[in-house]
Amino acid sequence: MAKLSVKVRELKRQRLVSKYAAKRAILKAKGDYEALDKLPKNASPVRLHNRCKATGRPKGYMRKFGISRVTFREWASAGKIPGITKASW
Repeated sequence: MAKLSVKVRELKRQRLVSKYAAKRAILKAKGDYEALDKLPKNASPVRLHNRCKATGRPKGYMRKFGISRVTFREWASAGKIPGITKASW
């Protein structure tokens, strides 16, 4: 499980990206790269990293569910994800 500080840092980046998204789009359309440089570095969407919403794990992230493969397996086995069942044949 990721440290709380790492999860909070990622949330802070997400907030900054959403806050400056419109402004970045306008500046990019104009081609004003000097003004883009003056925006905070963490306002760039490239700096975001997908992390598990439950544990903060950065690897094995499943976009469809927003959680890591480990958490997905635990929740699916416990029946906490609707429509997901263990395969058997």
